[in-house]
Amino acid sequence: MQTTKTINLKSRPVGKPTLKDFEFTSSEIPALQDGEVLLSTRYVSVDPYLRGRMSDAPSYIEPFEVGKPISSGIIAEVLESKNKQFNKGDYVSGMLQWQETQVAKTDGLLKVDPDKAPLSAYLGILGMTGLTAYLGLTEIGKPKKGETLLVSGAAGAVGSVVGQIGKILGLRVVGIAGTDEKVDMLKLKFGFDAGINYNTTENMVKAIKESCPDGVDVYFDNVGGEISEAVLFNINKFSRTVNCGAIAVYNDTELPKSISVQPFLVKNSSSMQGFVIFDYADKHPQGIKQLAEWLQQDKLHYTETIREGFDSIPQAFMDLFEGKNKGKMVVKV
Repeated sequence: MQTTKTINLKSRPVGKPTLKDFEFTSSEIPALQDGEVLLSTRYVSVDPYLRGRMSDAPSYIEPFEVGKPISSGIIAEVLESKNKQFNKGDYVSGMLQWQETQVAKTDGLLKVDPDKAPLSAYLGILGMTGLTAYLGLTEIGKPKKGETLLVSGAAGAVGSVVGQIGKILGLRVVGIAGTDEKVDMLKLKFGFDAGINYNTTENMVKAIKESCPDGVDVYFDNVGGEISEAVLFNINKFSRTVNCGAIAVYNDTELPKSISVQPFLVKNSSSMQGFVIFDYADKHPQGIKQLAEWLQQDKLHYTETIREGFDSIPQAFMDLFEGKNKGKMVVKV
């Protein structure tokens, strides 16, 4: 019987994950049953939110089980099918296990067309990444032409798309990133109006004020922590903060000591709302249609950091927390 390699969660990380928290195993591939497909993994998405699923804490999605496979967004090729909706040679996207080859039920699998966009794009700008940016900004940020949009984690997968959508919608867009090279990329490749390198900035409150002289109307928050605290001193009346992620504190082992947000929100009649992309499932088709249209019109651009090889998946994931990615981090198997 044919075997496949799998990556399991070996132990729950304390602080930053290490390679010791992952375990490679080999197992037999079960026989294909009616309605199922046999899939060969082609691209694997690694995302910061997976860190939360490695902890045994209540959240919007079940935690990974120790000793069981990790899963994330994956593009796979159909090797064999016992389902009328899928044929051998089709490419699909879905939440699948970190396995080289696997048998899967077809619930939640979507066909993707490699002729319309590179396969990896369906994990990024035409997948959850793009939808997170588009729906978070439009549904919660409610941007208006002429306003100022500030994006943290702006050189990452979601942030870089948020900024571009902001420009399409007529906003002034400022991005926060961790290197001068990334700040240059934001301005030259993605059309941001200005950028801040938080690693070389001593006073973030002042830097944000200088880059956003008219204040911040919409803040798309991908990082949390001290950067987001500095933004509070620059928000405008009726501003909207979109809480998308908090990578700055995901690996903290103690509750962070932070300033109270309430006085800032009350004083400015400001709103702050978190979300997960599943909240807007009914709007996903429309969102993907709009993103694809902008992509075809050359109004949207994206960048990827692609690692090679199934065995490199854990390291690629850990590198997210060191800022070693530009745009979407994907592993090509």
